[in-house]
Amino acid sequence: MAELNLEPPAKIDLHPGPWYREMTAHCWFVLIVAAMAWLFDCLDQHLFNQARRPAMEELLSGTGANATAYGYYVTGIFLLGWGTGGIFFGALGDKIGRAKTLIVCILLYSVCTGLIFFSHAFWDFAVFQLMTGLGIGGVFAVGVALVAETVPSSARAGALGLLQALSTVGNALAAVIGYAFGLLAVPHAWRWMFVVGALPAAMVVLVQRKVHEPELWLKAKAEGKLAGSLLGSLGKLFSDPRWRKNAIIGLVLGCAGIVGFWGVGVFSNDLVRTVLKDSLASKHLEPADLDSQLTTWVAINLFMMQIGGFTGMMLYARLARVLGRKPTFAIAFVLAFLATVLEFQGMTSHYQVFWLTPIMGFCQLGIFALYAIYFPELFPTSLRATGTSFCYNFGRFVAAAGAFIQGYYALSQASSKPVDTLRSIGTWTALVYLVGILALPFAPETKGKLLPE
Repeated sequence: MAELNLEPPAKIDLHPGPWYREMTAHCWFVLIVAAMAWLFDCLDQHLFNQARRPAMEELLSGTGANATAYGYYVTGIFLLGWGTGGIFFGALGDKIGRAKTLIVCILLYSVCTGLIFFSHAFWDFAVFQLMTGLGIGGVFAVGVALVAETVPSSARAGALGLLQALSTVGNALAAVIGYAFGLLAVPHAWRWMFVVGALPAAMVVLVQRKVHEPELWLKAKAEGKLAGSLLGSLGKLFSDPRWRKNAIIGLVLGCAGIVGFWGVGVFSNDLVRTVLKDSLASKHLEPADLDSQLTTWVAINLFMMQIGGFTGMMLYARLARVLGRKPTFAIAFVLAFLATVLEFQGMTSHYQVFWLTPIMGFCQLGIFALYAIYFPELFPTSLRATGTSFCYNFGRFVAAAGAFIQGYYALSQASSKPVDTLRSIGTWTALVYLVGILALPFAPETKGKLLPE
């Protein structure tokens, strides 16, 4: 009698119909919970991006400090927390489970976001933001690992692309909150934004009661494949040549998009604020009226970016499924470079947020759908959250270093107009997108393949 071949096939047959028809009720529930965790995570990120400049202006008032420079510094501190938390909680997710780690991360970023309300100076604001970053950093890796290991293989790209696309809903909610505070001229609006950002802690109850660890992780645990410690997970990641190579490739790809967005894209809010402030200088508005208008237009800018971002993520997820991961990355990096330069050199009126900003959002944020799809496909179950988190979050350290350098540059250009400083920094930093293309010849194509065991 011929022996049965119990080995899984190296490739999968993609379902000819829409991916969502392959999803069970349980798969949809897990996807929705993970998407909500990431959605509210992104809400907190973009509340920070809107509140950063007014917070620096208020907290540094009377000190003579450069608000532009300190805006870069506090962003760097936030990213340091994000990178550290991402790597720590990614390894923890492989050790104790995806669902349990998700609970810890949500609680941490929610509570610390609320504490920012009580900031009285730059340093306590920065410490609370650092702690928030720790929690925010862990959500992505454990969330995408949870979904990737739960949904059918042929639905994986579509489900993970949708998870990332729904992050733009959180970003858009942050814009709506900012717009409402600006429209109502709420005093100290930036503080109240962070109070709203503390609300997602209620989601923990839902996660804790209903979400179970995926079968792939339970199997790896039963077979003793999990590392004995957090450092052991990182050690295993780099001791195997295959996973080490994938980690380095993912690191380069991740740095390109993350440094591009967090080193340039998020400062489009500051660019719009500065352009508008210059145009309103001749009107001699009362400080409260000026702040209200600035807050409102920054929120509009953020909202328009999310419209472009959602469209880009959905399209890139589709292209990754049809063309493959590598060709889609190549297209995305080139378009992101061109769109970023166009935004930072071309914006001369705040009204241009209605077309320049959606284009940049499409090109910059669309890349993040590819990260959600591709990074979990590079690593085995025992290292999936660790590897994904390493690729997605190590770039935060690079972006943080860039933010500190940009802050130093802003101080050196203190005699220049702030808008010129932002244009210069944005254009040169956009070159990082082209660096991502260098890793693609060495990257494995994972389209149509099973997750590594």
